[in-house]
Amino acid sequence: MSGRELVRSMWVFGRVRGPRALRSVWRQRRADAAGLPRRGPEQARVPGRVVGAEPLPGGGIVRFARSELRVCVTAGAAVFWGWDGAEPLPSYALAGEVPEPDGRVVLEPDTEGGWRVVAERVTVAVSRNGAVEVRTPGGVVLRRELPPRWWEPVGGGGARWVQRSEVPADARFFGLGGRAAGPRLPEGTYRLWNSDPRGAFGPGTDPLYLTMPVQWVVADAGTHLAFYDSTWDGRVSLREGGEGAGSGHDRPGLSEVRMDGGPLRCWVVVGSPARIAHGWAQLTGAPAVPPSWALGPQHARWGFGSAEEVRRVVAGYRKRGLPLSAVHLDIDHYEGHRVFTVDRERFPDLPGLAAELRERGVRLVSIVDPAVKAEPGGAVYGSGARVGARGAFVRDARGEVVRGVVWPGECVYPDFTDPQVRRWWGGLYAERLEQGFSGVWHDMNEPVSFTPFGDMTLPRSARHSLEGRGGDHREAHNVYGLAMARAGYEGLARLRPEERPFLFSRSGWAGMQRYGGTWSGDVATGWPGLRASLALVLGLGLCGVPYSGPDVGGFDGHPSPELYLRWLQLGAWLPLFRTHSAIDAGRREPWEFGAEVLEHAREAMAERERLRPYFVTLARLARLTGAPYARPLWWAAPEDRRLRDCGDAFLLGDALLVAPVLARGARRRVVRLPRGRWYDVATERAYEGPGLVLVDAPLSRVPVLARAGAVVPVRGAGGAVELEVWAPASDRAGGGLLVRDTGDGWDPAEVERYVSRWKGGEVRVERVTGEGTVAVGPEGVRVRGLGGAG
Repeated sequence: MSGRELVRSMWVFGRVRGPRALRSVWRQRRADAAGLPRRGPEQARVPGRVVGAEPLPGGGIVRFARSELRVCVTAGAAVFWGWDGAEPLPSYALAGEVPEPDGRVVLEPDTEGGWRVVAERVTVAVSRNGAVEVRTPGGVVLRRELPPRWWEPVGGGGARWVQRSEVPADARFFGLGGRAAGPRLPEGTYRLWNSDPRGAFGPGTDPLYLTMPVQWVVADAGTHLAFYDSTWDGRVSLREGGEGAGSGHDRPGLSEVRMDGGPLRCWVVVGSPARIAHGWAQLTGAPAVPPSWALGPQHARWGFGSAEEVRRVVAGYRKRGLPLSAVHLDIDHYEGHRVFTVDRERFPDLPGLAAELRERGVRLVSIVDPAVKAEPGGAVYGSGARVGARGAFVRDARGEVVRGVVWPGECVYPDFTDPQVRRWWGGLYAERLEQGFSGVWHDMNEPVSFTPFGDMTLPRSARHSLEGRGGDHREAHNVYGLAMARAGYEGLARLRPEERPFLFSRSGWAGMQRYGGTWSGDVATGWPGLRASLALVLGLGLCGVPYSGPDVGGFDGHPSPELYLRWLQLGAWLPLFRTHSAIDAGRREPWEFGAEVLEHAREAMAERERLRPYFVTLARLARLTGAPYARPLWWAAPEDRRLRDCGDAFLLGDALLVAPVLARGARRRVVRLPRGRWYDVATERAYEGPGLVLVDAPLSRVPVLARAGAVVPVRGAGGAVELEVWAPASDRAGGGLLVRDTGDGWDPAEVERYVSRWKGGEVRVERVTGEGTVAVGPEGVRVRGLGGAG
């Protein structure tokens, strides 16, 4: 056990009654010893030589001596392959029906004894020994899957497998869910097992709460996404390529995926970053749109303690002219930490408090943990025991209810992979709505059972419904949080059908965006934690979850005034803008850090509010296109190798480049610009990209640059939407999109498109309609950057 693991074990042991945690470990190991099949001798297997093929629409089946492979290219140019009869469904990641195959193409023999599918935007080639290549229409290889290998128990049972893949030598890897060491993933091994890291984490901590077998590969040849659809525990090892030493050939990059079980099946989506994001959203579901108030500043703290403390904090924001959209109540507002309860002494009239705050424009958001205290007479425990024939809670292989230890003490866990249990659990949110809450955040749903060592989760032998198929926790663990999010989202939608649910979750899996967003979890207070915050948001956005953000200020410890301010300035430009901290980490209100920090925080929060129409637009566009709000710089130009290595800045939509300050004492910083003209939004000075520029970063702000020609919707005087236009270069046009706020219901949104160009010696803005273009302004239009135009 490493020193870090020892410290975290002591953290758990100190916060939870030690004997209970030790008993939990003993029960877990006893259950696994009795309930898991013993792996005896294993036999390795590879596909062998090709023996035949069966063409089908979109692809076909290639048969080998010891295996078979199904390949299909969909009408949207996504590629699927599955070994040994693996089909796209059932899958927790996919939403709805599987895309139709491209009926224009079928499997055909190639000249080297293999088979291929030649589609309009992608070619898939299968070699005679089982390698699979994904190529561009021009024949350039984007990804080469080497023949897989399985290890099967001699007596039968599930096989574990390894899949090695080669990518171009210049390729860079991204994704794999929420990783603190990104956004570009350094060489190393990453575990695919959603995990509570036993306390606050930093860039070196892995795995974290939300892992996904989703990787982006960005190379000169092109960009692609690869998704291995198995929910089992696994590891991904990455090695970047390089120039060949004396051979004249470049060494390819390498990705190796090892899974303890589950089907060997994969989806690949190719194209531009925007096309890939759209294709991924078509496969896994459109992101949920948060209500517009959830795009404003939010405040949370573990340890508010009472209704009066909540009132004091809200009054503090109002008194100092700081915007505030929501306050989040942590587990201390529960009675004895029991979910769906209220401590009546500390919060004697929670519905009244919620109504009072709502009149001031502030919503209440409630934490919801999955663990239910195992106590006779408990309302939730009792109602769960009556769900169906076997009750709602996870059982072990002997049929006994599994118990773990969480904040309330000894607990049981709903089986969210059972549709009947999801409906029961979703109905429990009626109590939260009756208390006046406007949204929920799911915590501890990896799921967690406290132990002083080992995996803090349920026994791997614990039994789950898995939608009626049946299986154990080895398969269900990684989708537990996803299934809980579905239960909560669908329950809220049924209970309050006139409003879009607001839900974000600490854990989840591929497809999480269908039900809401996520947040960083317990990021460590410190400059490394600040940097990890940005990596997490960018990586999750690439994996399809566009709405996320960190605990501003860090979860534990006491940030210096400078660190807190720089964190808040970063948070103001991220989708979920929320302060949060541990019960013993002190306050996170901006005025607690001195007058100078307060003034600068006010400016950052005011700018966030001014840009609220832009965030509303990005939220709607994320649902329509799958594109994340916050994007790596290479999104603008994936062919620029230098942008692939840049992890200290990001694009916010198409219009803005944000360069947060991530180092102590920095008052200037270098920013790498994509190609084109960019304006410093504070000074309106113009810079030409691509290249490096040195910009001012005073304590009062972080550098933000606007793309020339961008049309950015902002909040003007009186709250009306205005168009802020950044002057295009003299020989170029620009543009932007606007989606107006239609409220927190389900009304469809209209996308307005605008173009900007020079006409008659001035910048003109026109709206694009079905009949042509219509001039806009000058009312409601503000042109900036004229001093640097030309």
